[in-house]
Amino acid sequence: MSLNGYAGRRVETVDGDIEILVIDDSEDDVFLLGRELTKRGMRVRCERVDSARAMADALRLPGWDIVISDHRMPGFDSTAALQVLKESGSDLPFVIYSGVISDQQAFSSMLDGVSDYVPKGSYARLVPVITRELRGAAARRLAREAGSQIQALAYFDSLSRLPNRQLMCARLAEWAREADSLRTMLRAAVFHVDLDRFQRINSSFGYEAGNVLLRQVAKRLLECSESHGLVARLGGDAFGILVPGVCERGAADVFARWLLRAFELPFALDRIELFLSVSVGVAWMCEGDDDIFSLLTNAEAAMSVVKRRGGNGFHFFESDMLIGSVERIALESDLRFAIERNELWVAYQPCVEGSDGRVVSAEALLRWRHPRLGLIGPDRFIPIADENGMIIELGEWVLREACRECRQWRDMGRSDMFVSVNVSAVQFAQPRLIESVRLALEDAGLPPAGLQLEITESSLMQDAETAVAMLRAFKNMGVRVAIDDFGTGYSSLAYLKRFPVDVIKVDQSFVRDLCDDEENAAIVRAIIVLARSMRLHVIAEGVESSSQVDALLTDGCDCFQGYLFGRPVAARDFRAALTGVVNGGLDGASLDVHRSSS
Repeated sequence: MSLNGYAGRRVETVDGDIEILVIDDSEDDVFLLGRELTKRGMRVRCERVDSARAMADALRLPGWDIVISDHRMPGFDSTAALQVLKESGSDLPFVIYSGVISDQQAFSSMLDGVSDYVPKGSYARLVPVITRELRGAAARRLAREAGSQIQALAYFDSLSRLPNRQLMCARLAEWAREADSLRTMLRAAVFHVDLDRFQRINSSFGYEAGNVLLRQVAKRLLECSESHGLVARLGGDAFGILVPGVCERGAADVFARWLLRAFELPFALDRIELFLSVSVGVAWMCEGDDDIFSLLTNAEAAMSVVKRRGGNGFHFFESDMLIGSVERIALESDLRFAIERNELWVAYQPCVEGSDGRVVSAEALLRWRHPRLGLIGPDRFIPIADENGMIIELGEWVLREACRECRQWRDMGRSDMFVSVNVSAVQFAQPRLIESVRLALEDAGLPPAGLQLEITESSLMQDAETAVAMLRAFKNMGVRVAIDDFGTGYSSLAYLKRFPVDVIKVDQSFVRDLCDDEENAAIVRAIIVLARSMRLHVIAEGVESSSQVDALLTDGCDCFQGYLFGRPVAARDFRAALTGVVNGGLDGASLDVHRSSS
């Protein structure tokens, strides 16, 4: 059984035998291994090598099914043997079979590509490990060779050539049955990897370019995870990595950070370097009473937490997330029918001129009156719409409604008034936004000067070059553009000079403590000075007291918006209050009417 020099052709064996290349310095141990596996019903043929050269020579010949290696030998060890296997290009399971390796060393080896670790003499565990790994190797061969089209369609993703969700669940179930047969606890972790803002790639470069990047992502995930985990494409821009044997937060933390670092290098698309980030959710099974298939759901729920925080990070699943997930799913389902059921409406909050208190515009704010839950705050349903893409449809609906409403204000005699509409990051990434704005203005008969689009700093900075082009298109149309929540994001003077905007809106977080916090006061003054130097108008949000008005007027602020001048109210109530202003019934300092409608 020794192949120390290993020259010549290996003799073929009877069909059905398992060909095992054993890395061991003991003839007796290899003989005992073959005998014990045969006693347990396995038809095996073992060949032994104990050096890097002999192993490399052996791997040049076809027919091997699996590599089983001792950990420590004179002049050779399992780490070196694994490297020889990688350099050979052979896709063979590599199992460490040793009695002198610690659990920590074994786990580190699995991160490096080892399939599994079995203590020497533990044949009851070795047999199912060999069986499992041979099945896994067979599945990989099936994918590469496309031996069965039906099997490939059922278990593999056609775009990335990775296993799909169904195969991942099947492997997890197989491991669970194996653990149950051995009366051991199943230990496994699932990492749900979702690309951040990938929809912008498809919108900007087309779906074929997006597919090219998805293939590159699949390849990078495979390289990152080596062979110790199962990488699958779950659908769209979501991937899953199933790692057996991980049931400890520290190890999962290390692997999650490793995944994030893998995306620090750019991807290539037609000689363009693109940087992608990912949101990673982590869930693991350590308790026998867990539903194994809930791992995917739990990992996805954890990933959603990262998404809501802006992406590019990882989060561990916690049980209380399930309550929020169920609620979000129910809200998402109801939100899809909210427009046709007339549950959505637009509220309008006035913006007044600082010099004379005259109402010059109003901001359109989306509201949802749920038939069962009542009034639902935008902080609950807007993030859901952002995640599932519904924000595009909702945003277009608000845009049309707001333009029609502003047309009515102008017909009432307020020909100088305009309406402000918020544009989300997802909307702004859509090239069709320009056409949507044009159609909304045309349908309402509203001149472009009657519309102001509010876009946050962070949305503009996600792709500054594209943002400049989009803003110029709006300026050429005659539409006003405002940077919303200024001061909370990048606040880069270099970029601000390049963005063709008309208005800066000072975030209410600075206005709130304006009179009590000198640092906030200094920030507000600096923003106003900056805006004036660039001939931009300044609107202060969240104004609630006359002392704030006095301070802002002293600093040179142009316009105010906040509860001091009016809460958001329904369209008919806003028109009624506006009629009072037009007829002289109100002094223009307040539109705080019909508060019950807000």
